[in-house]
Amino acid sequence: MPVTSVTKLFSKKPASSTSARRICTEDELMDTRTGLLIVLIVGGLWSGWHRWTLRAVHQPDGEIAPHEPVQTDIDTIAKARLGRWTLTPRATYDIEARILSREDYRFDALASLVPEDLALGWGPMSDNRILVDFDISQSVRFYTWHPRTALPIPREVVISHSANTHVIPADSHIREQLSRLRVGEVVRLTGLLVDAVRDDGARVHTSLTRTDSGAGACEVMLVEQVDVR
Repeated sequence: MPVTSVTKLFSKKPASSTSARRICTEDELMDTRTGLLIVLIVGGLWSGWHRWTLRAVHQPDGEIAPHEPVQTDIDTIAKARLGRWTLTPRATYDIEARILSREDYRFDALASLVPEDLALGWGPMSDNRILVDFDISQSVRFYTWHPRTALPIPREVVISHSANTHVIPADSHIREQLSRLRVGEVVRLTGLLVDAVRDDGARVHTSLTRTDSGAGACEVMLVEQVDVR
C-alpha cells in the first residue's frame, strides 16, 4: 500500500476553531445557569428560614405592656465613640413595650450605627383590641399608623403610647439579640437616649418626649440590655 494511502487512512480532520469556541461557550453558559440556580435556591431557603424565625408572635387580649417608659436626665455628659460615630448621652431610658413592627436597614446613612428600627407600643397600644383597628408600617426611618375605621382611642393617646425607636446595639451580643426580635413580642430595653455625630458631619438627635410626632420624634437609643418577656 502506498504511504500516501496509509496517511489518509489514519489522519483526522481537525475540528474547526469555531466549533471549539461554540462548545466552550455552551459549557460556560450551562455553568452560569447552574450557578444562578444554586444561588436562587440558597437565597430562597435563607429567606424562608429568616421569615420563619422572625414570624409574628400572637398575644392574648389586654394591655400586655402596661407601664410607661422611665426616663432620667443625665447631669454629666460623657461622650462615647462607636465606630465613626460619637455618641452624647442625654438620658437613661428603660422601656417595656410590645413590638408593633420592625425594619432592618443596611444601606442608608444610619445603617452603620442603627441596623434596625423598632416601632414600640405600650399601654393601650399594646392591646390586641386596639391594634386590630390599625394598619402599622415602617419605611425610610419612619413609623406610620392608619386607622382602618374610626380611631378607637384619641389621636394623642396613640402618639403618647407608641414610638419609632432607632436602636443602637452596644456590642455584638446585643446586636444579635436585637436581630432576633419578633413582632408581637414584649421586650424590655435598657440603655441611654443619645445624640450621634459621624466624623463626616452627619448627625441624628434623639427625642426626649413621648408626645411629639413627625420628623425628629424618634428615640435614638443605645441599647445595653435586652430582655424578652
